[in-house]
Amino acid sequence: MSNAAHKLTSRVLIRVAVQGVNPGRRQALSKMLVDAGYLVSEAADAADVVLVDGDCPPTEHKPTVVLGAGDRDAMGLLPANADASQIDAALRAVAAGLIVRSPVACEAGFSQLRESDAQSLLTQRELEVLSVLIEGLTNKAIARRLNISLHTVKFHIESVFRKLGVRTRAEAVAKALDLRHLETIKL
Repeated sequence: MSNAAHKLTSRVLIRVAVQGVNPGRRQALSKMLVDAGYLVSEAADAADVVLVDGDCPPTEHKPTVVLGAGDRDAMGLLPANADASQIDAALRAVAAGLIVRSPVACEAGFSQLRESDAQSLLTQRELEVLSVLIEGLTNKAIARRLNISLHTVKFHIESVFRKLGVRTRAEAVAKALDLRHLETIKL
């Protein structure tokens, strides 16, 4: 028996259920899995691993690999454009009980807080920094206004961004104005 044939026969067959909103994409993923030697199952209950494409509701109590947005608590998380070898590696790893996180799929970093948690988790100083961000001041002007160092301003802005789940000043201001409108936090 050749080395390649031995590798193929020594692989444990993994049953995979494919879930997704787009039927064409589900069919393409299923074909790719069959070509890679997986058994594709119609029901998630009969599968060893579930491959979820995008924002499809997650399957409870089954190891899951999510492509794209989806459930950030899944055992496997890959970008929507993951190739066949990445999906294959993730499915095998998750089936073995490992957690898989692609840097591209996780680049958002920290999870966004629920809006109701924002007030309780923003410190008084962060609320002050957010207030002057709304006024459109530069970091240097914020430091002067609040009598703190430029480094401290940058630290507080980064913390506010993380806690609000935003990446830019504009997003932070928009979120703060929405929260102010809802009276969730008082600036």
